[in-house]
Amino acid sequence: MEANKHKGKFIVLEGLDGSGQSTQVGLLREFLIAKGHKVLTTKEPTIDSKPGRKIKEALGKKIEIDPAELQKLFAQDRKEHLEKTIIPALKRGEFVVSDRYFFSTFAYGVSDGLDLDWLIKINNDFLLPDIIFILKVRPEVCISRIEKRGTEKTLFEREQKLAKVWETYAVMPSRFENSIIVDGEKSIPEVFEDIKKIIIEKII
Repeated sequence: MEANKHKGKFIVLEGLDGSGQSTQVGLLREFLIAKGHKVLTTKEPTIDSKPGRKIKEALGKKIEIDPAELQKLFAQDRKEHLEKTIIPALKRGEFVVSDRYFFSTFAYGVSDGLDLDWLIKINNDFLLPDIIFILKVRPEVCISRIEKRGTEKTLFEREQKLAKVWETYAVMPSRFENSIIVDGEKSIPEVFEDIKKIIIEKII
């Protein structure tokens, strides 16, 4: 994978559905802006590409796609996302904070029976983030949070499924040195305080 050699910094927040990564993305954006940085927040999968829109249909159970083909769509969407959105912002010197990246591909793909090394291979030409925060939240807590939203559960939002997904997330720090697991079951401000300390230490 390609290290980020651009002026900007690439930060990714990951975790199970319901782990709170979207909330932490928003808090991190506000913090970085307050520090005088230009910030672009983004999310995967996107809705800007044809593969991204097809992924959304599959996750919403509107269509069925073979797991390997689904992950190829993720890779296609990611390629466009990098080329059109992420890399241009990094070249401008901006901080890019993404809600999910290829680590979701690894975790959710393996939970569907796919080989981790194959998943890494189809993402191997992509940019490696400067830091990846993986929020650790028990599957049952995630399910409870999802149910409180009052929204329909997506394909992956089931407790047994999430438990299997976490097994792969848990090994990411041993495969990628930029990966850090953060306790996501603390209060929202406490979780952000942990993230902020690491950002100050390693990024700013």
